[in-house]
Amino acid sequence: MDKIYIVAEIGNTHEGSVGLAKMFAKSAAQCGVDAVKFQTHIFNEESLASAPNPPYFNNETRKEYFERTAFTRLQWLELKEYCEKELKIDFFSTPFSIAALNLLESIEVSTYKISSGDVNNIPLLEKVADTHKKVILSTGMSSWKDIDVAVDTLQSNNCGELTILQCTSEYPCPPEFSGINIIEELKNRYKNVKIGYSDHTIGMAIPLAAVIKGASFIEKHFTLSKKMYGSDAMNSTEPNEFKELVSAVRDIENALSNPVDKDKIADNLLNMKETFEKSIVLSKSLNKGDVITFEDLAFKKPGDGIKPNFYKEVIGRKLVDSVKKDFQLDWDHLV
Repeated sequence: MDKIYIVAEIGNTHEGSVGLAKMFAKSAAQCGVDAVKFQTHIFNEESLASAPNPPYFNNETRKEYFERTAFTRLQWLELKEYCEKELKIDFFSTPFSIAALNLLESIEVSTYKISSGDVNNIPLLEKVADTHKKVILSTGMSSWKDIDVAVDTLQSNNCGELTILQCTSEYPCPPEFSGINIIEELKNRYKNVKIGYSDHTIGMAIPLAAVIKGASFIEKHFTLSKKMYGSDAMNSTEPNEFKELVSAVRDIENALSNPVDKDKIADNLLNMKETFEKSIVLSKSLNKGDVITFEDLAFKKPGDGIKPNFYKEVIGRKLVDSVKKDFQLDWDHLV
């Protein structure tokens, strides 16, 4: 199987600081991720000032937040080059408008993520597809009809490699709403695309289950601390846990990539079998010529004698010599 691609979603949690964004990226790289993902917002290009704020913007409006945390083109370029050249990980971002896409195009970003809220934004999808670059499509708010139209739009406009992510846009998402069953449905419905999972649950269980279900791409929100300001930090994963997640994904990946032959494993464990399996021994002392009954038998370690599964072939035979209790039988002792 191909290597599972793991992305740390940093979003806007960097608070508009390139230095802090670099710290996020470095910490994520140390966890072993393949890529970090940011969000590119140009507020006036994506939202009306009168648009309602999500409930987590308590102390400032969404406009104030996105304008305060926005990067210039040169700052985006600096961050991209730091990730790719110094950290040796992939860098990409979600454009929330055509203007944001153009900004990212100007610094030659290789991959674009389409947010769940833009699955029906056909003009943006067409522009993204026209770049012929890799596209990652999140489906957190989408119906099958929405996804069908988005996939057709991207593919008919010759987008690059397409990855579709199962996602549920709840923060945090309860496990029972994670929809990991949809991973298999996506694989059956859309051919020649990659299928992944974008996680909003707390903990590691659901993304690991998604890998077992066949996801080849895992994205999860990442933060240096859940106590940081912003819409995502409290529901994100801190470095220690994220590192454990990456390690666990790699272990599952290794296991799935290496099917084993049960008989070969057993052949390689002969010493273990002798140590932990049992042999037929006598439950009491018997005399030469005695006929063995089931009550005369016991089954004890080690397993280097007659195996217990042959007990019926032992019953009814005679002893060639007198033996003591716990004597381990051998076929030579029986006639």
